[in-house]
Amino acid sequence: MGAAASGTDETSGPATAGRVWLPEPPEVYDDLPAGLAIDVYDGRSEPPATIGEVAFYVPPYMGAPHTVEIIADMPRLEVVQTLTAGVENVRPFVGPGVTLCNARGVHDASTAELGVGLIIASLRGFPDFVRAQDEHRWAAGRRDSLADKRVLVVGYGAIGRALERRLEPFECSVVKVSRTPGEGVAGMDRLPELLPTADVVVLLLPLTEQTHGLVDAKFLSRLKDGALVVNLARGPVVDTDALLAELTAGRLRAALDVTDPEPLPAGHPLWDAPGLLLSPHVGGNTSAFVPRGRRLVSAQLRRYAAGEPLVNAVAGAY
Repeated sequence: MGAAASGTDETSGPATAGRVWLPEPPEVYDDLPAGLAIDVYDGRSEPPATIGEVAFYVPPYMGAPHTVEIIADMPRLEVVQTLTAGVENVRPFVGPGVTLCNARGVHDASTAELGVGLIIASLRGFPDFVRAQDEHRWAAGRRDSLADKRVLVVGYGAIGRALERRLEPFECSVVKVSRTPGEGVAGMDRLPELLPTADVVVLLLPLTEQTHGLVDAKFLSRLKDGALVVNLARGPVVDTDALLAELTAGRLRAALDVTDPEPLPAGHPLWDAPGLLLSPHVGGNTSAFVPRGRRLVSAQLRRYAAGEPLVNAVAGAY
């Protein structure tokens, strides 16, 4: 696609004279407000010459680091709208006076769907079946069921609610933990007593100073033998060495959509760890994400053009 300018009539649009940078051509979005001056920047070619005029920037989804670092070269920037739920890679580049919005709600269905898939695949032994098929070997035997299991969701928010809805038909119980406790949702201080009761632990926490390395040797030691750890959050939430020790010992199992480091380099011991199912950070990257992401961007631009408050503004950001 490349970087291409597609300026529009700037006399009847928003009060701001700043430009909008989108990762896709404006025609793929529905109901964009009239009068926006739009450039397309997908991160794969040189940025448009209008970088000094950008007021509203939507970085390419899962783009290379330079697509975020370029924010520092946007002196007139007012809004950064990410297409990811997590913003830990963007936050350091967002300065005073800039509103940072995430894609809360866009990835709920896709990520929850993968969560269910990873849980069932791990419990029922799908990776073993695939390897056996490659070897033309009939690998019959009894496996774990999700039914009657206790699933502990750590970081219960929008994605956690979507996951809970999808788990309900599987006859398992869901225990919810959040930084903000409420009715039916325990606080993080309850983790020590809840971890030993869990058959499956699903991580959906944002990566912050408080959650970095949260799942360490002590956290893992509280889990019962054979428990399954599912990380749908960010790789550094889990202490990789501590998890490797438990996997190598055969005491725990894991399913990781994210790792630390990421991408996982060739030769890293996680590749060959027993009891581990890996997916390459694809929790939100599905066909369902595309229309949802476009609808969010369109709606935000309509709010921006009308001078209305934006949704999904990240707390703690400028």
